[in-house]
Amino acid sequence: MASMSSFVGSAQDLHQDFTIHNLPLGIGETWAGDGKRTVFSRIGDTVVNLDALASGGFLSGPILSSDVGRSALRSNSLNEFADLGPNAWFELRQTLQRLLSSEEGVLRDDKAAREKVFYGLDDVVMRCPMEVGDYTDFYSSKEHASNVGAMFGRDPPLMHNWGCLPVGYHGRASSVVVSGTPVRRPRGLVLPKGATDPVYKECGVLDYELEMGFFVGQGNDLGCPIPCDDARKHILGLVLVNDWSARDIQKFEYVPLGPFTAKNFATTVSPWIVTLDALEPFEMEAPEQTLAPVSSYLCHSAGRPRQTYDIDLEVSISTSQNPETKTVATRSNFKHLYWTIDQMLAHHTVTGCNARTGDLIATGTITGSREDPMSYGSLLEKSWGGTRNFMLDCGAERTYLLDGDRVTMRGRCERGGVRVGFGECTGVVLPANPEASN
Repeated sequence: MASMSSFVGSAQDLHQDFTIHNLPLGIGETWAGDGKRTVFSRIGDTVVNLDALASGGFLSGPILSSDVGRSALRSNSLNEFADLGPNAWFELRQTLQRLLSSEEGVLRDDKAAREKVFYGLDDVVMRCPMEVGDYTDFYSSKEHASNVGAMFGRDPPLMHNWGCLPVGYHGRASSVVVSGTPVRRPRGLVLPKGATDPVYKECGVLDYELEMGFFVGQGNDLGCPIPCDDARKHILGLVLVNDWSARDIQKFEYVPLGPFTAKNFATTVSPWIVTLDALEPFEMEAPEQTLAPVSSYLCHSAGRPRQTYDIDLEVSISTSQNPETKTVATRSNFKHLYWTIDQMLAHHTVTGCNARTGDLIATGTITGSREDPMSYGSLLEKSWGGTRNFMLDCGAERTYLLDGDRVTMRGRCERGGVRVGFGECTGVVLPANPEASN
């Protein structure tokens, strides 16, 4: 893909996530406004009001200039726009790239127009980009699942079904929050070591999970599965996901039906949805699946390979005592996932389940190599079940997260001079609420 340039100066920074090749989508509200949320994109350190662009007649394509298209860009979530489908998504991206190009003068040479549609980062508060009706979390990293299985004494570490299908569970949509939202340490039932009965207490083993997720654009009708070949027509784009986990609560409650309250208190997503069109230059063939024969519904048509993305991922931790000192705790990559997003959506809908616009589907923890603890996507793995401590750059020691710790996730792609990033997905741990007295 040939590199492009923009007249927006900050978009040319060598370390900028939000180049003209990106142009993600989000929902925000301006400090000076009336609290109304609307659709934005971002280039460099400039936030672009798409409703204002449409109102000014700058979006002249057949879909976005229509009443339906204009209405979607005035909405307080991306659901209405996402439901317009891939042709609308592509039309918007192509138009934005043209308008923001250094070769195009329509906005570049019109200061009054720029003042109506351009905002600084500090002028806009980003909100959750979509209204999430349902949230599903998969378990798609072979390395992560193998680490957990080995940690808990399973030999072989993976259950047989893991290699046959993408294992997942239904999460809680109401507690999906946007980056920057503080996360309250939960309370629940915990079984102390050596005890036979659980006690109600605050979580003492709080963890992050490095994940990514995709938002469903157009859904499918009930009873009509989505085949692998068509999956990406239904996916608007990807975000970073931190699926916070209360490991001690999870350990007691998860038998026999899996995690529940240990995972339902917060799931943080990054505010900008990076579209699949923006990620296309970073596609690569997915690793060969060798654990078990793959069923036909999880395969593409003949001659079409499974595709994934080369996305570098990073997690850092800082403390309340030393907030400026960030320690990188994890470095991994999206490409390590055993199951692709196409297979996740195909499996989710194989029974005829209807995915709906705005549904969030997360990958599960993304671990790189089992031989490289730096690539472990959770502290459960990094501490090997709480048996190993590690040092932060500020000199503090950690096994799991303490109150005041800030977790920041980042993701970026770079190839052939083209860079696309996801920004940050961050949250700080607040102390548990005081236990209510009877």
